Amino acid sequence: MKQKRYNQEFKETIVELYRAGTPVNQLASEYGVSEVTICKWIKVHSPIGGNESLTPAEIAA
Repeated sequence: MKQKRYNQEFKETIVELYRAGTPVNQLASEYGVSEVTICKWIKVHSPIGGNESLTPAEIAA
């Protein structure tokens, strides 16, 4: 089975929709992405602890 690839802009859009109040299960059904994947994107694109400006993705870069 071929693995789907999503670009960074799509991932960030999904995370922003989640932050705006859209439930993960609704995003998963609307965009055809698993809930687990969306939760991983949210974690990667969320600020770390007390430092609200850096996300794990930014630190890795």
